[in-house]
Order: sequence, then C-alpha cells, then structure tokens
Amino acid sequence: MTKQSKQISLRGKVAIVTGSSRGIGKTIALKLSNEGANVMITGIEEDLTKNSANEIAEQSGAQVEYYVGDLSKEENVVEMVDKTKKKWERIDILVNNAGGGVILPFLEHTTKTLETTINRNLWTAIWSSHKVLPHMVSQNYGRIINIGADSVRNGLWDHAAYNAAKGGVHALTSGLAREFAEYDITVNTIAPPAVESEALENIRKKDPELAEKYIGIIPKGRGAYEEEIAESVWFLATDKAKFITGQVISVNGGSTML
Repeated sequence: MTKQSKQISLRGKVAIVTGSSRGIGKTIALKLSNEGANVMITGIEEDLTKNSANEIAEQSGAQVEYYVGDLSKEENVVEMVDKTKKKWERIDILVNNAGGGVILPFLEHTTKTLETTINRNLWTAIWSSHKVLPHMVSQNYGRIINIGADSVRNGLWDHAAYNAAKGGVHALTSGLAREFAEYDITVNTIAPPAVESEALENIRKKDPELAEKYIGIIPKGRGAYEEEIAESVWFLATDKAKFITGQVISVNGGSTML
C-alpha cells in the first residue's frame, strides 16, 4: 500500500454512524464500509436496522454490527457505545447523522413537535459525542463528523425549530474541536441543503410549490445526492483531512456562499 493510499484508507478503523438504517446515514455507512471501516449501524426499527446492516455487510465485505434504540436518551447511547467497544475494542469515527425534524411553520409547532425536533437532532449528537469522546481521548485519535443543515445559514421556510436544533450541532462542532484538538481528534460538520431523498419526494407530493422553493435557492438546480454527502464524510474521516477541524462545510450546490 502506498503512502497516499494509507492516508485515504479506513481499513481497520471503527465507525459509528447514527441514524444509518436508511437514507443519508445508510449511504454514509456503506461508503465507510466500502473504504474498509467496520461500522456500527443504528436505528429505531429492529427489522429495518438489522436488514440494513446485513445488506451493507454483504455489499462491502466489512464487519457490520447494529444497535436499535432512541439515541436522544443517555442510557441507550451508553449501550450503543459499549456494544461497539465490546465488538471491536476501539472507536475511531463517529458520524452524528441521526435526526429528522418536524418541519412546520413556527406557530404551528406544539410542545411535542418542538421536543421531538430538538431530541432527534441535537440531543442525539450531544449524547453520542459525550460517550464516544472518552474512548477517542484514551487512544489519542478520533474523527467526529456531524450532519448539520445549510438551512441554518439561509433561513429556509418552515425550518426555524429545525434550525434551532441543527444550529446547536454547528455550535457543538466548534466547541468540541477546540477542546479536543490536542488529542488528534477533529470535529467537523457537513451542512447539506435539500437532499434528493424520500423526504423531499414526500414534500413534492404534498406541497409542490414549497418543494420548488427549497430547490429554487440552489444554483445547481437540484438537491444534494446522498452519495455526495457520503463522499464528504469519508474525506473528513481520512488522514487527508487531519488538519481540518471546527469547520461547517457546506455541501450545498451554492445555496449559501461566503
């Protein structure tokens, strides 16, 4: 193996990808597996999560395990981390992808929908980072990659509550990056715009005009593909990106620009 291939290989690394039983998370988990990482898949539905783990293992040839539970709850995250350590004895990469907000005009939100949005998107990232970081510190190495949202910057329609949660993830990124840099731990966020996914298709069916607004602010004229998000996560997980930390990287087709 050449020096360059070593820098981009994830062979022997152990990754947790939260919310990876479907959608973007599943695509990220498959990418990391294809690049040599052993991956813990997580979800909240037993059959779906198990089947996704089996599918990824079959396609990639990597070692894949799965955990089922609500990761906004501390005790479940402790179980997930313990299961990962027992299986592979280390944790090198954490991808905080679990999320899914309740997208509504702000005044239509209820106590339940607001709590759900914050729990799914912010508490999952907080608890997962909190429980994984001690292991990364002890091994003096780690890569945390959060999935944020470009809507935090562009103020997308009906996304105020969602942005409160994802904005918290963006802020968590910079704080953790500075605090843990001395341990060769990098912390970054990938911020996509609307993603070409089942969720976007549902919006297109329910409210085509709103979906067109979401796409209309993207100069590339389409949503991000899940594979494009996965490629960016993979890069940040490799040693090619070892001097990148504390950044929110917009993989957004130009929907916001500096």
